[in-house]
Amino acid sequence: MPKLVLGSTSPFRKELLEKLQLDFTTDKPEIDESRRPGETPGQLVERLACEKAQAVAPRHPDSLIIGSDQVAVNGDEILGKPGNHQQAMEQLRAASGKVVTFLTGLCLYNSASGEEQVVVEPFRVHFRRLSDQQIDNYLRAEQPYNCAGSFKSEAMGIALFERLEGDDPNSLIGLPLIRLIRMLEKEGVRVI
Repeated sequence: MPKLVLGSTSPFRKELLEKLQLDFTTDKPEIDESRRPGETPGQLVERLACEKAQAVAPRHPDSLIIGSDQVAVNGDEILGKPGNHQQAMEQLRAASGKVVTFLTGLCLYNSASGEEQVVVEPFRVHFRRLSDQQIDNYLRAEQPYNCAGSFKSEAMGIALFERLEGDDPNSLIGLPLIRLIRMLEKEGVRVI
């Protein structure tokens, strides 16, 4: 079996990949994550997922490298990581009562052959109507300032939602495992 590498230092993605009980290492990709002029959110995450995988490839010959990137989109606006309480308040106020779409780009890059499999996985979050007090209470409890969209769905953030819509709940956290398993199988790696 080829060596498996997660081209990410995200603790969330690492934890998700550990669910599959495969041996893997992690490596930090050094890339410019800026959005290019005219680039759609889907194009952005697809490109960044591939660039992340390719950035670590020279250090891992004969490996399967996983690259992933995610954005949250509310209307036409891409929601980044808020970084602080005030920005998180603004993001969640804007999301209240609306549908926010998370797009996760996933790339499995074979560094031996140079071939890659790429997909963009959508996941929709239907937010409840939230008061400022509810938003503030949530943010003070969980402090999700390093999470796109200002919440952690795998924890107390679930209380913010009316419903979730998508093929793979892991996509919302940042790594669509159902799609990844299919990609790995095409490379001869069996999870079960």
